[in-house]
Amino acid sequence: MSFKNYGPLCTEVYDLTKKVGQSFGGDIEYYKGRLKENGGRTLEAMVGSGRVIIPLLEAGLDVDGMDYSGEMLASCQERLDEKGLVANLFQSDLQNLDLPQKYKNIIIPGGSFLLIEKREESKQALKQIFNHLEEGGKLILDIFLPTDNFEAGKVLRTLTVNCPDGDIITMEDKLVEVNFLEQYKVSYLKYEKWREGDLIQTELQRFAIRWYGIEELKLIMESVGFKEVTVSADFEFGKKPAHARQSFVFEAKK
Repeated sequence: MSFKNYGPLCTEVYDLTKKVGQSFGGDIEYYKGRLKENGGRTLEAMVGSGRVIIPLLEAGLDVDGMDYSGEMLASCQERLDEKGLVANLFQSDLQNLDLPQKYKNIIIPGGSFLLIEKREESKQALKQIFNHLEEGGKLILDIFLPTDNFEAGKVLRTLTVNCPDGDIITMEDKLVEVNFLEQYKVSYLKYEKWREGDLIQTELQRFAIRWYGIEELKLIMESVGFKEVTVSADFEFGKKPAHARQSFVFEAKK
């Protein structure tokens, strides 16, 4: 079986487990407050199926979205249509971002920046974000530090999702590679869809996460040209990071 990159089963599980408006640790409230304070037009990069962009639009903010996955964008568009909301959605990866306008804010919620596997691609993505910001515009993104038991071959988690039509999707997350020197790990995510006890669909996804130290990412941002880089913990602006299990929110100005 070949790998899929955010295919239909992954998108279906994502939709059912990361529902529109579902806040994780106060992230939606944080982004909403900061964007209202900053004003201007916003791009949500790696928008997924709309968990964050839709409540931002409902709050009266002017937000566009972009994502690499066509399946995710189709799901996002469907949800926008259901709620009668309008937003420009663009299909692209961040490393090759080339949009027709610049933004006052660009945000990357949900730790999604860590899904850019190669270090040089992460830096290129930051350069493209920088180029798509207005002068004085802000990048806001959040990250986390993986704190799992790093044992290759170990099943990190299993998940069972009940679909509205009665089907069941199971997902197994198996760690296959860990590289502490380069600061990344790779899992295989195996999705299986069942109907009345019969397996009807399967999907295998290669899922990589690259992590960064707080000072490391600040230095990378500054090397790209960002200034006034701040880091807040647990979606409380100005709260200093204290331990590895917190969420860390970076804000950086062009």
